[in-house]
Amino acid sequence: MRSIETSVTFPLSSVKPLEGLLAYRAYCLEATRRAVGSSGRRRDRSPASGGPLEPFGKVEEFEYLRDPENGSIFLAELPDPQAWAGLLRRVVGFRQSPEAFHADLAQSRTDHVYAPKLEWIQETLRLQQMTSPRILEVMTAPSRLTPLLIESQSFTEVLPVEEMALAHQTDTGAQGAAMAQAAVLLESLDRVDDPEALLRGVARRLERGGLLFVTALVASGFDMATLGVQNRYLYPPDRVNCFSLRGLEHLIRRAGFVPLEVSTPGVLDVGIVRAHLKHEPLIPLSPFERQIVEASDETREAFQTFLQQQGLSSFARIVARRPA
Repeated sequence: MRSIETSVTFPLSSVKPLEGLLAYRAYCLEATRRAVGSSGRRRDRSPASGGPLEPFGKVEEFEYLRDPENGSIFLAELPDPQAWAGLLRRVVGFRQSPEAFHADLAQSRTDHVYAPKLEWIQETLRLQQMTSPRILEVMTAPSRLTPLLIESQSFTEVLPVEEMALAHQTDTGAQGAAMAQAAVLLESLDRVDDPEALLRGVARRLERGGLLFVTALVASGFDMATLGVQNRYLYPPDRVNCFSLRGLEHLIRRAGFVPLEVSTPGVLDVGIVRAHLKHEPLIPLSPFERQIVEASDETREAFQTFLQQQGLSSFARIVARRPA
């Protein structure tokens, strides 16, 4: 199976600075609080394995549960799907507003986040000898990837579809819609209330032999494993599901796809832990973890490369195929 690593590096501050994140995170937590309200429904089975979940910890007042089989973690309480879809739309709207840090870093995020993902998709299509496919972009609008997909002229057509509508079969335009030869889900599995239903919805819109592109933040990565619930990048609704790499791969197989590439080409794990320590110096770390984050630039870069190579970074990319 193909695995990818990267030598491209950039600072945490250029894509998601911890200090800048806090106001956006606070908005997300309050919006989730209002959405869940008194109509919460509790999850007791893992979306990754289907097995029972066990207590993991709390992010503010929000309880997360853990899949003991593979280490994936999930928000315990969810509202009904309509309320969750509305919550995702509100959060995306705020994310695009001047109040959120994303607006100030729009070009930097395009250069370091979205453009490399487009290049990954294009390179994979080339290797798979797939020319100008029709691509399904699964997201909550508006998406910063959409114009890049269109402007690249690499696709016959770009078909945007709302992730919650696809998961719950409420997409009114789906009946008779064109089938796609490829589909891309950037962190969609991190935020939908039913990840397996979303993947099965994608399969209904994807031709046999079509390619699935998935990115996700994973609980098995170094910064997530080191910081746990103290990781400020873990919060609903953006991280209602935080699969481990093994759990994510298992989910994709359960939904009927065959993985072709499973990689963790992340470059920010050590930087994220260092930023947390700067913000909260008393976060408990093991002697080894502290040794790593306080090491020289050369040692930290070598360790980040090791994390990539061994599937231990917290950013994952997967390419899978719908069987012919």
